[in-house]
Amino acid sequence: MRWFIQGFGQLLAPIAQRFYRALKSPQLTQRRVQQDICDRLIASQYGQTLGIRAIADWHQIPIVTYDDLEPWILPSPHSISRSSLTSEPILFYEKTSGTSGTAKWVPYTRSLRRSFNQMFCVWAHDLISRGPAFATGKIYFSISPQFSGCVNDRSGLLPTLQSTGLKDDSQYLDHWLQLLLSPFLVSPPSVRELRTPESFKWQLCRTLLEAERLETISIWSPSFLTILLDFIHRHRQELRQGLHISASRSRLLDEPEIPWIELWPELKLISCWDSVTSADPAAGLRVRFPGVLVQGKGLLATEAPMTLPLIAAQGYVPILDEVFFEFEDQTGDIHLLHELQIGENYTIILSQKGGLYRYRIGDRVRVTHFYRNTPCLEFLGRSQGVSDLVGEKLSETLVQKVLQSLGLETAFFKCLMPVMQPQPHYVLLLEQSQLDAATLAYRLDDLLCQLPHYRHARLLGQLAPAQVYIHDRIPEILTQYRYGSVNGWGDIKHSVLVRDILPLHFPEIDLRS
Repeated sequence: MRWFIQGFGQLLAPIAQRFYRALKSPQLTQRRVQQDICDRLIASQYGQTLGIRAIADWHQIPIVTYDDLEPWILPSPHSISRSSLTSEPILFYEKTSGTSGTAKWVPYTRSLRRSFNQMFCVWAHDLISRGPAFATGKIYFSISPQFSGCVNDRSGLLPTLQSTGLKDDSQYLDHWLQLLLSPFLVSPPSVRELRTPESFKWQLCRTLLEAERLETISIWSPSFLTILLDFIHRHRQELRQGLHISASRSRLLDEPEIPWIELWPELKLISCWDSVTSADPAAGLRVRFPGVLVQGKGLLATEAPMTLPLIAAQGYVPILDEVFFEFEDQTGDIHLLHELQIGENYTIILSQKGGLYRYRIGDRVRVTHFYRNTPCLEFLGRSQGVSDLVGEKLSETLVQKVLQSLGLETAFFKCLMPVMQPQPHYVLLLEQSQLDAATLAYRLDDLLCQLPHYRHARLLGQLAPAQVYIHDRIPEILTQYRYGSVNGWGDIKHSVLVRDILPLHFPEIDLRS
């Protein structure tokens, strides 16, 4: 198997070498990608409507969000493989969550899937060449189950679009790579048919416990794996019934604290988010799995691959030969990749090969250093007004709608705050209310659960129930913690959503009273 893995690395070497050459010439590489994407735009109905005839017209293309593009993205029910954004056929639509609360459907062409495929090939080559000594090749790719329940989908095409989506993350790859990897994938049987969080966790935990030679775990939020480990710990006696595992491994489940590293002795890599709000949960995985490489995923979205981790770079490099990047600074000026400065912060505007042009994705980055003439980008979080602890993507607009539905006519100060301890959750701070905190908390969590990604995180246990604290000094104390002074706090405009993590308990007042 080691020979096979090394041979797989050699198969990927030409792709990786082309990427490394591209890193040496970021300006030239990006110009070629921009021309390729512009040609695709010109051939599309969207480009013709905009009057784009050449790359010189690039700045006539509007900078857009998903809501701006949605009328162009959603297909006709009679021609789901066609899109007004590209002349290339659509392979499938993948659902993600938007900050307006509705489902976003991202169209995938063969060219866009090839962009993800290239990212995986370069990443895998780097790991095989410079990472742990892989020996079994067994890998678990995360699966996003579709739990039953309400999904806000204004398109009316939900059943049709869902039927085209991915079964697991390996399907982001080209067919030849899927076929090559398929014997090594660890996957629960019929997982897409499971419709409740409990049945999903039971099935997945049994599958992972039986995967003795599991070598790589690829997930999104590190809290997802933590929840699975805690589920195994709580239900170990029930889970072991009917498991096909050795007696020695079964005895590990009897330990007061399950030795996870002995349960999966071949585990060498956990790939997950490890920045911003995921930093502490990822650090917790490093404690539970000493000696295992817990590697950050870089910046990867349903819309496009943006950065990938490279051991050689000691950071995250942009996928500059597949995606065209523009960067907006804090003054609103637009910069190209080769124009970025170390230490500066930017918001990403991307153009990719599936039909999204000058797309404001809402991710903020900082330039940490350069590798082979290309800036490395550290993910700082979502754009202002979006809170995202485990993938729930709450925006100010969404929170405002939820609070309006909550019936807080007498509360003049309302602020939803993310809290990480003892488990990620949200707290609504009020200075007064006619309703008691417990009643409001129940109603608040119920309203938030109407948002697909928040509901998904609650069902899996990644988010604890929302809470409500009521105290007449909350505006003053919150200002003191956020701005360092209570002078002139009445002149400060508070948002209905605080993005930065603040203390759960302010010592000046008893919020629980």
